[in-house]
Amino acid sequence: MTPRPAAFAIPGDIATLTGGYIYERRLLEGLRGLGHDMQHLILPASFPDPMPTEMGQAVAALEAVDPARPLILDGLVFGAIRTEGLARVRAPIIAMIHHPLALESDLSAPRRAYLFQTERDNLRLARHVLVPSPHTKAILTGRYDVPDDRITIATPGVDPPGPARERAAPPLILSVGILHPRKGHDILIDALAQLADLDWQAVIVGNPWDATHAAALAGQIGRSSVGARVRLAGRVPACELERLYAQAGIFALATRYEGYGIVFGEALVRGLPIVSCRVGAVPDTVPPGAGLLVPPEDAGAFADGLRKLLIDPAMREGMALAALTAGRHLPDWTGTARIASRVIDGLQG
Repeated sequence: MTPRPAAFAIPGDIATLTGGYIYERRLLEGLRGLGHDMQHLILPASFPDPMPTEMGQAVAALEAVDPARPLILDGLVFGAIRTEGLARVRAPIIAMIHHPLALESDLSAPRRAYLFQTERDNLRLARHVLVPSPHTKAILTGRYDVPDDRITIATPGVDPPGPARERAAPPLILSVGILHPRKGHDILIDALAQLADLDWQAVIVGNPWDATHAAALAGQIGRSSVGARVRLAGRVPACELERLYAQAGIFALATRYEGYGIVFGEALVRGLPIVSCRVGAVPDTVPPGAGLLVPPEDAGAFADGLRKLLIDPAMREGMALAALTAGRHLPDWTGTARIASRVIDGLQG
């Protein structure tokens, strides 16, 4: 059977370095690789906070999609687009929800309530929903009243790791995540300040998604007693990130929330022990033996987790082996695309 033509609507530059954009770029490429004729719609980059003219442009672009093409709609758009506009779209809609927009950090109460209601209303218009994790599925069924059989989990894939590990001395603590409050890099920096008595170095890699927050992080490092040992690398080329993964001894992300967390898969497949937070989908993504999970927003607990791994090489190596074993069972990107392909081909109408 010839794979069904479809469309994928994504706001802004698909090459943007965030987990969500990486997921959708690889999914688009994977669906094309499986033979789907995929129309890529580039919507305004301002979502989920578009100007009225940009909202109108997005609605018009979605209305123009051929009704014969199922339309995968990125969650930044789906959760914020006007419900009355979405209702005019003739193509069958597949919502791509990484996590509900109302669960983002630093939202005002009115904004959170608006996003919750909009996304809840819009989900009634979706023929199917793709999510990256059981956690996100549970939220949509429990809080947004989406029927279980209308949701499919398409776990993000991983690529094979690059060169063999060449662990740095002193141990390198690597954190990878966009420079945004939700990623908790400020908590990590505070935690590192509590480890001045130990020998380590740290690098924080991430696209400066929130320029104000990125500047605040740089200032925080500059004021820290251990600032000389912490490098805020920002966005780096893929080859540089691969080199840092190869040198790292510990992966650390003090996240405030994750709908999945692609970087955890990248750490696991490279055999890195993980220190992160018991929040969102992280407990489902990071196997118990491969990492230490602590409460969010707790720099002291995060420091304690890092300390345990830094002072106990045997624990570090045991968790590294568990991470590597778990990483071998993660899907590749072709497997992720096959799941989405079955949803597209199985959609009626």
